[in-house]
This record gives sequence, structure tokens and C-alpha cells, in this order.
Amino acid sequence: MTPGPGGPSRTLAEALAEGVVLLDGGLSNQLAAQGCDLSGELWSARLLADGPEQIEAAHTAYVEAGAQVLITAGYQAGFEAFARRGIGREEAAGLFARSVELARRAAGAVDRDVWVAASVGPYGAVRADGSEYRGRYGLTVRELERFHRPRIEALAAAGPDVLALETVPDVDEARALLRVAGECGLPVWLSYTVAGGRTRAGQPLDEAFALARGNDQVVAAGANCCDPADAEGAVRAAVEATGRPAVIYPNSGERWDARTGAWSGPPTYDPGLAGAWRRAGAGLIGGCCRVGPNTIAELAAARERDAL
Repeated sequence: MTPGPGGPSRTLAEALAEGVVLLDGGLSNQLAAQGCDLSGELWSARLLADGPEQIEAAHTAYVEAGAQVLITAGYQAGFEAFARRGIGREEAAGLFARSVELARRAAGAVDRDVWVAASVGPYGAVRADGSEYRGRYGLTVRELERFHRPRIEALAAAGPDVLALETVPDVDEARALLRVAGECGLPVWLSYTVAGGRTRAGQPLDEAFALARGNDQVVAAGANCCDPADAEGAVRAAVEATGRPAVIYPNSGERWDARTGAWSGPPTYDPGLAGAWRRAGAGLIGGCCRVGPNTIAELAAARERDAL
């Protein structure tokens, strides 16, 4: 059975039970490669209003490379951030819906299952001050729930296949996200940003992943926006803590210099490492910042060779 325009023919959990599923790579780097200006606090989400055709083209590039899951352009979007640009709540809700629609259109261009994951970035991402790599914002879990609820409700109403609770820096925010996501009933994956075997806020990964244990809504847990060197350890910790497949999509390994506003150092993301991630229990594998369609195509080729 081939997927129709409304979505794939089976759930993501069913696909994970059969084998590895490939995520896409970094949306922002593909948009930059297309010549898009991503300056400003909304980052790639600005193009939901100003250049939706560019977002769809970026998604299409990953579908053509072999990606089976497309992550939407709402990572840094929030009602508050949209309001600062003069966009009211009704229009902003429409932009959240558009992020799902654009990915769905790109997914529908091929005769195979492609799932749409609505990106739910952390509170720090919407602040656009780098605090998603520190966590511990000084907010209570209840306050974080109040922040995330409107955007999760808007995204869920658009009908994605899964919510990507991604780049989460600490356990408190993960707890808030899971509670709010539990109200919508959609499948989710929980993905921390990690460094040195801990969350960015410094919590042990077994403690962080334990939140997902026994939660049937969580189809996978793992890490993203991290150094490739931290990937395998995060996968093992996630699988051991949850008993579920892991999700892993590291950065290229290059370093972002906030002072100069530029990337530095060589890329260290090696598609050949994905086999080890798979053996450690990864079911969802892809890339984050600076990982582009060519790398996803290498992963797709490895999957075709049964090397994943």
C-alpha cells in the first residue's frame, strides 16, 4: 500500500518495529544553501511567513536524499516570538499549521512512507539566546507547561504524525513537555541535547531518560544537536533506561562560535558510525546542524545495503 496525500500507510512505531528509519538533516543549513537569509530571532521559522516555498524545497531535498521523516520548521517558533514581529495569535497558529503542511506536501511527492515530525524546540530556543544549551531557566515545571501548551496544541491540531520534543537541555523541561504532549495524544519522541554523558544542564542520562520509561506515547528517546562523539553513549543510555528504540541525530561536529557568529573546525560526522548507533539500539537515525542531504543520502545507501 502506498501512502496517500493525508499521510503514511502505517505508524512510525510500526515502522520502527521493522527496522531503522531515517530522519532528515539540518533544515537551516539546507535553507542557507538555497540562499535564504536566516538572521533574526525566528531563524528558519521566519520563512514560514516570508518564504514558505523555500522550506518546502528544503524538505524536498531531504526526501530526494532518502529521508523517511521530515522535521518541521517550527523549532524556534513561539507565539511570543511571532508577536514580537507583529504577528497575532490567529496568524501565528496558522503558521504553525503551515509548518506541518509544507512538510506533508514534500512527503507526498514520493510513493513511499514519509512521516512528518512537528518540531517542538525548548524554551531557550524561542528566547534565541543560546540558553537551550544550558537549561535551568529559573522557571518551574508548571511555568514551562504554560509556555509550551499553546504551541503544542497548535501543532497537534495540524495533524503531524509525531511530535519531536527536541534539543531538550534538562529534566525539568522534559517533564513539562511530556505532560503537555500527553494531553494531545500524539506519539512523541524525546531528544535531549547532551555533552559528556550528561544533559546540558548536567543531569545523568539515566535519570533524564527514565522520564520516558513506561510512557506508551514515547516511541523513541535519545539525543540531538550534540557532538557525534557523544551519540553512541546517549543511544545506549536511552535504550537501557526506556526499553525503546533510540533516536539519534547529532550535529556535524563543527563548533559554533557565538562571538564570531561562525562555524569552525572540521566536520566529524561519519555516516559509517551509524552502524554502531544502530547496534546500540538506535531506530531513528539522522543529522542535525550542518548535516545536509548528501550525508542523508549516504545513510540511505547504507540502509539499502542492509548496513544499518
